[in-house]
Amino acid sequence: MTTTSSTIDPAATGLPGRPSWPRMGLPHLVWALAATHFVGRAGGVVRAFLVLYLTQAQHFSPSAAVVAAVGVGDIGSQVLGGWLGDRIGRRTTMLVGFVGAAAALVALGSADSLPGIWAAAAGVGLTMELFRPAGSAVVADLPARQRIRAFGLLYWAANLGFSVATVTAGVLAGSGYGLLFRINVAASLIAALIVWRHVPETRPARSVRMRRALPPTVLRDRVMLAMMAIHVGCFTLFLQTFTTLPLLMTAAGLGPATYGGVLAVNGIAVVAGQPWAVRLLAGRSADAVSAGSMLLVGAGAALGAVSHGPAGFAGSVLVWTLGQIGIAVRFGDTFAGLAPADLRGGYLGLASATWSVGAVLGPLAGTALLDLAGATVLGAACALGGIALFAARRALAPALRRRTAAHD
Repeated sequence: MTTTSSTIDPAATGLPGRPSWPRMGLPHLVWALAATHFVGRAGGVVRAFLVLYLTQAQHFSPSAAVVAAVGVGDIGSQVLGGWLGDRIGRRTTMLVGFVGAAAALVALGSADSLPGIWAAAAGVGLTMELFRPAGSAVVADLPARQRIRAFGLLYWAANLGFSVATVTAGVLAGSGYGLLFRINVAASLIAALIVWRHVPETRPARSVRMRRALPPTVLRDRVMLAMMAIHVGCFTLFLQTFTTLPLLMTAAGLGPATYGGVLAVNGIAVVAGQPWAVRLLAGRSADAVSAGSMLLVGAGAALGAVSHGPAGFAGSVLVWTLGQIGIAVRFGDTFAGLAPADLRGGYLGLASATWSVGAVLGPLAGTALLDLAGATVLGAACALGGIALFAARRALAPALRRRTAAHD
């Protein structure tokens, strides 16, 4: 399917007839995108309780396969969302994603057989994240000077929404899982309405005419492939902590309440510190920020593996959270600078997919290493992983600077 939808000048500062939002020098459409990220995350309560819904409400035991279906669909969603953003437009892709997610959630909540639930769960995974790479492509279409602040705002809004969801979902689940499904469906439709009313199409007109294929272009792009490999490694290292940390704390004799309090350090630090990090790091070298942040992720994960008390575990979470924030500050604009104008959606979709791949590999690798070799070896591997990622990211810096300068 192709489209020749109207486009706006990437240098535009907002919707036609609307003044630019006075804060942060960002256009109105960026704040609208931030609203969709917040609504989508704050209302995304089904996924966190999917296992409990399957085992308690539906009385199914093989729930892991269903959760895996959502995860696999999520990886495909990132790639498909970016590709569709270049093909049918950013705005249309986001609308398809939000409305499709609402329909898939209705199907999941209505299904009463395991094959039906599995298919609906895959549909949820495939549609729920379509909007993310398309929204990132909208930001990439902005002038380069606005991208860091815009990407930072989207990241902050999504994490604020996630914090709201984690606080409220447990309370709401007590009123029945049907309520969670209704809230999630409503959130998806509200986000679609925001896009429909406030987000115009930004795809450059020349990208409609060029029509280059994404796979062969990326396969010839050694810098992009190297960046993807580095970030898969980084997110694998980072996301294994969410699986190994509770195991390590349990082995230290600490209960779920303590784990919840320690993990809250992550959410509080991101929501409170990320806006300040954008201001502090926006003018600094993207290579230094990203490489140093990956080193912090490895150091924090290593500290958690050798800690024994609440203070040590909380400190480890704070260290890798600082790394997480630093990576997020320069992640979007770095990949946006790397992407050709006609393939921004596809490139940013592949960039987002590195997180999803890490979310699959991290728990598997982390728990396997902890079981086979113990906490000390896990800590050493995390520390060495952070050092290796730091070195690889710094080694790639000259090639990245040349590519960014060429695109500018």
